[in-house]
Amino acid sequence: MSLLECVEVQTREKPTATVVWLHGLGADGYDFVPLVRELESLGAPAVRYVFPHAPTRAVTINGGAVMRAWYDILGTELVRREDEPGIRQSQHDVAALIARENERGVANERIVLAGFSQGGAIALQTGLRLTQPLAGLLALSTYLPLAQTLAHERASASAGVPILMAHGRQDPIIPLSRATASRDQLRALGYAVQWHEYPMPHSVCADEVQQIAAFLQERMV
Repeated sequence: MSLLECVEVQTREKPTATVVWLHGLGADGYDFVPLVRELESLGAPAVRYVFPHAPTRAVTINGGAVMRAWYDILGTELVRREDEPGIRQSQHDVAALIARENERGVANERIVLAGFSQGGAIALQTGLRLTQPLAGLLALSTYLPLAQTLAHERASASAGVPILMAHGRQDPIIPLSRATASRDQLRALGYAVQWHEYPMPHSVCADEVQQIAAFLQERMV
């Protein structure tokens, strides 16, 4: 099986830690590359950043237009009808990228899996089911996919993985209520969720970037 194509940025030679960062619907791996320098300036540790490109597929909610997407979006409700095969395929593809980092000498405990919007959903879907826990999960402007399956599919070894969730109060794409419901479900299952809200739409803001840098520094020192 071929791995997803990725953009890679190393902030030091022979990095001993990795951040795998998943973009949102319709974007690509280059979307968050400009954030690397900003995170560095805020004290984030020197790591390898891996920004994979999602496969292209027809997206139902966008009239069947073909774009990069981690899974199909079937309707505005997000969780009422979900593309389970697409979600699980992306989970498999991202787990393969993590396995490649292991082959490069980076253990799961030195890997943070991050994602924005759709990418954040796949980060949660993947990271909570790994039998070797990651250093942390960054779930930005997103929600918990296939939520009804997590209780019986989750890996007990990853029960203590730190999770940072951040969301905009004016998000018109993924309503704040959907994100808080996901946060509450995760907490009810015992996960340690660090939660932040910001006065922004479906995007990333400066205060959030500062929090991300602090989270990376805390998890990878």
